[in-house]
Amino acid sequence: MTTAIRAACQSDAVAIARLLEQLGYPCEESALRARISQLGAHPDEVLLVTEQDGAVCAVLSLHFIPQLALDGAFARISYFCVDETAQSRGLGAELERHVERLARERGCDRIEVHCHSRRERAHRFYARQGYEESPKYLMKRLV
Repeated sequence: MTTAIRAACQSDAVAIARLLEQLGYPCEESALRARISQLGAHPDEVLLVTEQDGAVCAVLSLHFIPQLALDGAFARISYFCVDETAQSRGLGAELERHVERLARERGCDRIEVHCHSRRERAHRFYARQGYEESPKYLMKRLV
């Protein structure tokens, strides 16, 4: 099997929509295409897909956020999904290692990910990758 990690492009919209649906985030393909363009043009964003034998089987959105009080930045994973039919093959770990390298190259001192409490399998995955729980995440909904 041939596996490749690359920047997402417009032609990936259908596959990314399918992956986001698996996460519980259904979206319109046209809106998703606009977001792919927007994120692809942003200097502090990386939107990646993993292909296996030419088919997109994972997506990860990574943001680089400059810090005010410290040198460098930190990275935040906002969306990360491996297709349910491709899980437990090491694809997620390979993609996570790839973004760790990107974060180190950008001078980041950490990678953060917010993962809902109901996603227990994802929590176990992140723990295997070396993530630690950092309690107290607060948010204010604006819509």
